Formats: sequence, C-alpha cells, structure tokens
Amino acid sequence: MSDRRPKQGPVRRVLRAARRALHRLVHPEHVEERAQIDRLTKAVTAAAAAERKQLDRLNLRLKGLSARLSQTALQADVRDLGRRIDRAREASLRQRYVLSRALKFAEWDEELRVEERRITQRLARIAKSDRPVLVGPWTGEVGFELLYWVPFVTWALRRANVAPGRVVIVSRGGPASWYAHVGGRYLDVLTHVTPDQFRARTEERKKQWTMGPFEREIVRTMVATAGLERPILLHPGLMYRLFMPFWRQRATVRRIEAYTQHEPVRVPTVSALTGRLPERYVAVRFYFNASFPDTPANRAFVESTVASLAATTHVVLLNTPFHVDDHRDFTADGSPRVHTVSDLMTPDANLELQTAVIARASAFVGTYGGYAYLAPLCGVPSLAFYSVRRQFHAHHLDLAQRVFRAMEAGSLVTLDVRDAEMVRTAMASMPHA
Repeated sequence: MSDRRPKQGPVRRVLRAARRALHRLVHPEHVEERAQIDRLTKAVTAAAAAERKQLDRLNLRLKGLSARLSQTALQADVRDLGRRIDRAREASLRQRYVLSRALKFAEWDEELRVEERRITQRLARIAKSDRPVLVGPWTGEVGFELLYWVPFVTWALRRANVAPGRVVIVSRGGPASWYAHVGGRYLDVLTHVTPDQFRARTEERKKQWTMGPFEREIVRTMVATAGLERPILLHPGLMYRLFMPFWRQRATVRRIEAYTQHEPVRVPTVSALTGRLPERYVAVRFYFNASFPDTPANRAFVESTVASLAATTHVVLLNTPFHVDDHRDFTADGSPRVHTVSDLMTPDANLELQTAVIARASAFVGTYGGYAYLAPLCGVPSLAFYSVRRQFHAHHLDLAQRVFRAMEAGSLVTLDVRDAEMVRTAMASMPHA
C-alpha cells in the first residue's frame, strides 16, 4: 500500500495554515505573526467566496442542464406515451369494429337461419299433407313476380314434391302462363275487384312483407269461390323475408340461387290476337315511373324512338286502357305502322295478352322494369331505357343478367336516354321487316 497522502485542496491547505497560526495568536507579542494571520484570513475569505461563486455558477448550470434534460426526457416520455395511447386507441377501435361486424354478421346469420327454418317447416308441413296449397295472393310488381316470386314458388313446390293437382295460384292480371310449369289452377284477384279498387288497396303496400287485410279478404274469397278445404298458404311474405338480406346487401346472390329455379315463360295462346298482329314487329311499352319520369325530354325521346322504329318495321304498343298501379303509359301519335291491342285487354287477362304479344315479337323496346324482364324470359331480346339511374337498384339488374345468361334466354340491354348516339346505333341494329 502507498504511504503517499492524498493531495489537499487549496481551501484545506489554507485552513491548516490558519490552525497553525492560531496557536501563535495567543501570544500578542508576535505582531508579525498577527499580521500574517490577518492576511491569511482575508485570503481564506476571498478564496471561499470565489469557490462559493464558482460552485453557485456550476450549480446553476447543473440545474439548467438538469431542467433541460428533465424537460427533454419528459417530452420524450409524453410523446412516447401519446404514441402508445394512439396505438391503443386504434387497436381498440379496430377491435370494436371487428367485434361489431362480427356481431352484425352473427345477427344476420341468425336472421337467415330463422327464415330458413321457417321455410323448412312450412315445406315439411306441405309435403306431409295432401291438402291444397294456395300460392299467393300476389299483388306486387311485375318485375319482382318474374325475377323472385315465380322462381321461389317453383323451387318450393318442387322441394316439397307437391303434385300439380294440389296447387292453386292467385295473382292479378292473368299471368297464368308464368306459372304453367308448376301446373295447378289459376285464380285472378281482378275478377273480384276493379282496377281502381285494387290500386287503392295496394298503393301503400307494394312489398308483401306480411299478410295484410286486403290479402286476407282475397284468400277468404278465393277459398270460398274455388271450394278449397283447409288450404295451406304459401304467402309472398316467406319469400320477402328470406330474400331481404340480399336486397339489403347483407347476403350474396347465392342466397337467391339457393331458393329459386328460373324457368322460361311458356308462350300463351290468346285467340283474340288472331289476325291482329303483323307478321314481324317490335313490341313497345313505354311508361313513366321513378327511373323514367314524365318530363318533356323523356316524352321527346319516346316520340323519336317510336318514330325511328316505325320507319323500318311495325310497332305494337302494349298500352292498357286502365291502371292497376302508379305507372302511366305513353301514347304515341297515329301511324300506319303503329298498332295497338288495348281494345282486347281486360283487367283479369291483360298480362297474358301482353305476354303473348311480346313472345311473338322480334324485339322489345320500352322502360326499364318488369316488362324488360318478361321479354328475355320469352326468348326475346329486350332494350330498356331509364333517365334516373339512382331510382332503381343495380342488384336486381345484375341478377336478371345472370339469370338470362344461365338460361341462354333473350338478352337485356339497358341504356340511359342521354346516350343518344348509342341509342341510335342500337335502334339501327334492331331486326326489321
């Protein structure tokens, strides 16, 4: 181990000298030593003051540095904490979104399963019984009847293995040929009420989600008229609730395909049409609705379209002399090549007559809607127009196109009336005499 003592600082050396001098202080005769002690005292005081100032300055610097370091560290910690909070919040939001979506899908899935069980139970009941099956009554739109209801009825009756003799179809306007492939009897609502009464009783309930008072009256009337004994009802509400998830975009088109069977429409025989139709013609049905409103521009378009068709071929207008819904037909001016069959139409058979005319036409031209679907189902190409796209749902059109392709039926082309050149090109390509 080393004998060397640690170095002393200047203050300690001064203090040691002061202690040594203190002894001399008790001896007043040593004036020189007293003077020296005074000098040392002043030097110690001055040195101590200088060191204290230096320490104070260093302490201030250390405090400032510490403050800056603390502030920087705190800011860094705060920023890091903020980032952690943001990440936690985002993770929480993602988790909440995923959970909410999962809950919604679970709810939708359960909703689907409830309707599936309801259908399964109803079909099992139908299959086990030999009682008549009353299908309907259908009081809704032509498009929904063709695209959804008739195919659903076809699937359901075949699934339950129902013999044609048990089937009783109830609709309006006489579209018996639309149901011909399932067999059975056809009864029409409009043999018991007038078109005005029908329109008044159905204008507030276009979609038959449930069985309303008017439908109950119809069922009682049909049961009594046809002498049906305790029929089992296959009501459109079953179909509406089953397909609602698809219409609300909660289910894919697979939902429709699983519960429908689309069939071509059989061409009906209408004796009243004998000698009334040209050998070759285009069937035309323009009417005003939400997607094709009654405006001067649309009227001018229809006039020019009918005139263009009549310039090259015969045209048969499918206007009705009565109204069972809120659609209003366009009436064209007289022309040797423009024909009408409205005088042959009756309320309880007008759809059958229109079906016969469309099925024998070389093409159909008109407003986008149910009749635009009817033509392809009859194997006839269809050209349909609209002017307000937002007023109809694309998934109906997409389904129709999908069905027609699968059936290899007639084509359906839809156009906006503003696409003038495209329309003219399409008109020029129409078959003509």
